[in-house]
Amino acid sequence: MKFISWNIDSLNAALTSDSARALLSKEVLNTIKGYTPDVIALQETKLSGNGPTKKHFEILADLFPDYETVWNSSVEPARKGYAGTMFLYKNSLAPAVSYPIIGAPGTMDSEGRLITLEFDDFFLTQVYTPNAGDGLNRLKDRQIWDQKYAEYLENLDKEKYVVATGDYNVAHKEIDLAHPNNNRNSPGFTDEEREGFTNLLAKGFTDTFRFVHGDIADAYTWWAQRVKTSKTNNSGWRIDYWLVSNRIADKILKSEMIDSGPRQDHTPILLEINL
Repeated sequence: MKFISWNIDSLNAALTSDSARALLSKEVLNTIKGYTPDVIALQETKLSGNGPTKKHFEILADLFPDYETVWNSSVEPARKGYAGTMFLYKNSLAPAVSYPIIGAPGTMDSEGRLITLEFDDFFLTQVYTPNAGDGLNRLKDRQIWDQKYAEYLENLDKEKYVVATGDYNVAHKEIDLAHPNNNRNSPGFTDEEREGFTNLLAKGFTDTFRFVHGDIADAYTWWAQRVKTSKTNNSGWRIDYWLVSNRIADKILKSEMIDSGPRQDHTPILLEINL
């Protein structure tokens, strides 16, 4: 099976805007379409609590015919038009869909951050992990999130094997970002967040990119938009992942980044696995 995950940073902008960045986003969507994936996972959709509009559905149906769409949007008491996730899956598939509540602190469980698809033999789940925030003002809540999410995946893994993806908002090791020494205690590279990801993997999960490629350097999934040269200089971070249950790691065929051209921010990631 072939899966693609991407933090799209506003589905509405990618589908309906004619800004320069939106046009680049459209090119990325067309690139994803060319892979004909079985499932597409999107994070940071930023849709309203009601989900996609009629216009969104029409554009998605034109771009990805023969796909079903499910979504999880931020709802009160959380901020509106914030976070959010979406799956598109081929309509030849028939997964059961759930929107997990993991007992996260604050409004995190209301921010549309998780969707899980259950198939006969495995779970496919995606996450948009909360950012630790400016000044690390959300770091303590983030640590609780990491613990609750790890427990959630561990419990899924007791039932069936797990394929998990998303924007995890953490560069796990120094090799996972271009300038580790300059970013210690920055959101996404605190000791606490890195330890949270280590704990997640220790519960029985494999970082598929490292499993396939080993310790290759300069391989990233995100480049800061605020720094115009971040992508041309490859001053990036690897914060988007495909994880699988350890016991199916030998079924991985590919785990790699998809070239998003000149568009900064996140790039899509691909997993091919023999399921």
